Amino acid sequence: MSLNIDVNGKIYEAFDGETILTVLNRNGIRVPTLCNMKNFIPTGACRICVVEVEGNSKLVSSCSFPVFNNMKIKTHSPRVVEARKTIVELLLSNHPDDCLFCVRNSNCELQSLAKEYHVVERRIHGVKNNHKIDFSSLSIVRDPDKCILCGRCVRVCEETMGVSCIEFTNRGSKSIIGTTMGKGLNTSSCVNCGQCIMVCPTGALSERNQTSLVQEALNHPEKMVVVQYAPSITVSIAEEFGMKPGKDITGTLNAALRKMGFRFVFDTTFGADLTIIEEASELIDRITKAGKLPMFTSCCPAWVKYAEEFAPDFLVNLSSCKSPQQMTGAIIKTYFADKIKQKPEDIISVSIMPCTAKKFEAQRDTMGRNGVNDVDIVISTRELIELINLNGIDMNNIQPEITDSPMGVRSSAGKIFGATGGVMEAALRTAYKILTGTELTNFKISALRGFAGRKEAKIQINDLEVGVAVVSGLANAAKLIEEIRNGRKDIHFVEVMTCPGGCIAGGGQRIGASEAIIDARMQSLYKIDEKETLKASHKNPEIVELYANFLGEPLQRKSHELLHTKFCKRDVLL
Repeated sequence: MSLNIDVNGKIYEAFDGETILTVLNRNGIRVPTLCNMKNFIPTGACRICVVEVEGNSKLVSSCSFPVFNNMKIKTHSPRVVEARKTIVELLLSNHPDDCLFCVRNSNCELQSLAKEYHVVERRIHGVKNNHKIDFSSLSIVRDPDKCILCGRCVRVCEETMGVSCIEFTNRGSKSIIGTTMGKGLNTSSCVNCGQCIMVCPTGALSERNQTSLVQEALNHPEKMVVVQYAPSITVSIAEEFGMKPGKDITGTLNAALRKMGFRFVFDTTFGADLTIIEEASELIDRITKAGKLPMFTSCCPAWVKYAEEFAPDFLVNLSSCKSPQQMTGAIIKTYFADKIKQKPEDIISVSIMPCTAKKFEAQRDTMGRNGVNDVDIVISTRELIELINLNGIDMNNIQPEITDSPMGVRSSAGKIFGATGGVMEAALRTAYKILTGTELTNFKISALRGFAGRKEAKIQINDLEVGVAVVSGLANAAKLIEEIRNGRKDIHFVEVMTCPGGCIAGGGQRIGASEAIIDARMQSLYKIDEKETLKASHKNPEIVELYANFLGEPLQRKSHELLHTKFCKRDVLL
């Protein structure tokens, strides 16, 4: 039912059941929030979104207060502005005064609100927080002193991921957000996805920064430093340097990385193509030999850790393939090292990922040989931007360069790995070719594209109807797993990405990117796929050469040794 409400003297249309904040946002009236998140039930916890409603003696939280017909609202009255300023001052009263040293300096919502509401002196004094920083995780650093108890991290961890590794503990003024029994993140059920970092408004959560390790490596006189970057990276940083959001800057990035001092620059999309060959072959092997189905993808390390913790009965369903990062790393330390006559231990392999869980993945015991890791250092998109700025590289005034061979050619199928549904679509292109001997007439599978948290399709391959599902957000994966446990049998292949939308919205990406920017990244990947001619992983000539000269056949001894791994049940504290 349509309603009319008065906002600051102007009439706006609203609908029964909507909150004040929803109507304000739709009409371009900005009201600050700290606890509210789109598509989550509002909590009204932070109170920074308060507005004045005629007839109500108290200010109300606009995120949770429903509209009614002929409601009269003031969004920025002196009383409202003073209330918001006081809330900011209260939050600052026990907050650390280390903005200059904080990882979120200039990108902190609390800092921005302090500036917006002209907080230029300390009127309220409180006892400063004094908690230990949690460095136990390989991926995420937690600084409770900077936590403002907005609860956003708790909600995304519980409701989007279904992991619940952090929670509110204690009561009243002693409330904090912490882990079970106050232990480190490394003993919790944390899957290292980093989505808590993406929603944190302050510096309470951040990635484990490894830029100093990269700088140290680049200045090591006896080591050769090489780098690879994930498919989504080249479409995820353009806006940071004043370019159009989603613009593909592959050539520019190649040149920038060489200016930093990297000896060889590789595109992990080559590794994505390699993953597809092994994964599609494994799927076909399971289907034709009555193997365990449905097969789940294994290229997302946060999902793999989730399965090890919450669904160990499904580990046999996981593909044994390593992720593109680890496959590329393995080929660098073997095939490539042999070609350039370099000892694997003298190569420092760096990867740039949109994902904090990749830091954890690279340190798994099974990700290397003879004490030599496939990948030595993993940095996020945010850390890449930090290095570009640190090295004084002008991304708008640099001549594009190509990637290095023998891993310099990639298909557009590998490129769309960066979006939810991309792995599935790429795998089906190759699986169809292997089973039928012919190419798909239409490479685009529209049913698997877009931001929906769950997508399904049926693909006819010869006499077999293959049921496929794509999920992003681990809570969605949990629901599908439960359906399969309860007897569902029409699904043969499942792609799981932990981060909603896929790697383009990964936990290592730029903080604060809007939905429009994330959509631009996805569309850029699909435009690359649309315009390029090499659309299938099995048609990549350097992949064909790699198998012919080094690996042999997919799923055979050499490829199993280098490109496959194993998973096991993982126990957590509680």
